[in-house]
Amino acid sequence: MKKPILALAALSLAIPATAAAQRYDHRYGLEPGAHDEVAWDFLEGITTEIGPRLAGTEAEARGRAWAMEWLIEHGFVNVADEPFMHNTWVRGEERARLIGAGAQPLVLTALGYSGATPADGITAEIVQFATVNDLREADPAEVAGKIVYIGNPMQATQDGSHYGMFGSPRRQGPGIAARKGAAGIIIRSIGTDNDRLPHTGATSWPDGVDPIPAAALSNPDADNVERLLERGETLTLEMVLTPQFLGMTQSGNVVGEIVGRDPSLPPVLLACHLDSWDNGTGAIDDASGCAIAASAALHAAEDGQPLRTIRVLFAGAEETGLWGSRAYSEAHADEEIGVGLESDFGAGLIWRLETNFTQSNPALFQQLADAVIPYGVLPAPQITATGGADLNIMRDQGGAIIDLQQDGSRYFDLHHTANDTLDKVDPGELAQNVAVWTAVTRVLANHRGSFLGAPIMLEN
Repeated sequence: MKKPILALAALSLAIPATAAAQRYDHRYGLEPGAHDEVAWDFLEGITTEIGPRLAGTEAEARGRAWAMEWLIEHGFVNVADEPFMHNTWVRGEERARLIGAGAQPLVLTALGYSGATPADGITAEIVQFATVNDLREADPAEVAGKIVYIGNPMQATQDGSHYGMFGSPRRQGPGIAARKGAAGIIIRSIGTDNDRLPHTGATSWPDGVDPIPAAALSNPDADNVERLLERGETLTLEMVLTPQFLGMTQSGNVVGEIVGRDPSLPPVLLACHLDSWDNGTGAIDDASGCAIAASAALHAAEDGQPLRTIRVLFAGAEETGLWGSRAYSEAHADEEIGVGLESDFGAGLIWRLETNFTQSNPALFQQLADAVIPYGVLPAPQITATGGADLNIMRDQGGAIIDLQQDGSRYFDLHHTANDTLDKVDPGELAQNVAVWTAVTRVLANHRGSFLGAPIMLEN
């Protein structure tokens, strides 16, 4: 690990600005070429020194140890690794090719929790479905013994809203195909790029259904399969996937705090997830989120000890099923958390502020809006925040939630691919995220009343 950063006020320090970062001027409250050294130190360090952090692996454990050391060196206290058990899956060999007419290799990657083929693979005819609903309605006789293919191309949006619906072939498709007797399933990657890099991601299996081989094709390969099928070709696929289920193994949630002047007040929770898929280095998903949360906590305390404790939660095993988020909520069920926010959408510019207390606590909402408007962030009083994946505890408690929505126009070009690497993070955009999070965290950590609007008793 690098030596700790001594100066925390670091919004105009020293790495070369990218072309995109040159856009920053007074409209965003940042200097041209803005750079947050604290956030970059975390992000660069964990992606360089640890790399991929697949849940349940030795690399994920090293990532937790690295993060704890970083937090301690930067002045956090009560740093801990809170263990939990989770179902562990690891990738194996993966390759595929069309045989017969149109013979050619295809680029794919196994979906998380995919079943395995025999060592020498499976060979079967491809049967195509445009959507997961078409597969759901299909006669099992159409599917039995074949390899299902689902198209369903995802489109890019600023808020990433297509991911929910267009992700259904990955989440539900394999289980439906298995129930209908399919030999395997391939889907078009749930992504918005045209790179020949497939997007992984977890799938799930209904109770009593044995996992079948399940993989995602890169988008160009999916295009090619569809063109061949449009020609009326009968396509036969040879596929080898050799992942393994390792059973229940230990992961953990890393936590650390900046203790407030009144520790009896419920803390402010800044969340992200520390694990990543194993094909990239998890820079945008989600090392950047942890860098944003940790550096914002530090910057928020630069003007003096805050009223409330600021706690960071680096959740574990998020990618394979929100294991850490659920475990944290269960472990802290008897502890009230004041307010929670999460960063898990890369490091694109924050453009919108949402809360779930806009109507019940309009004064606090306005204070937050005033804090973020200088950075180009639009308050959205008509939208109710629901929180990110690692804020189960806030939803379980019915607590206060803030969503700082990032520009996700390019996020799903990189999401869950080998392209998720440090060079894809714009230092200037990361700095804007940190500045917005710092402004919000400073307001929250020094707020005396209830976040949801009901009065609370305070000691004199």
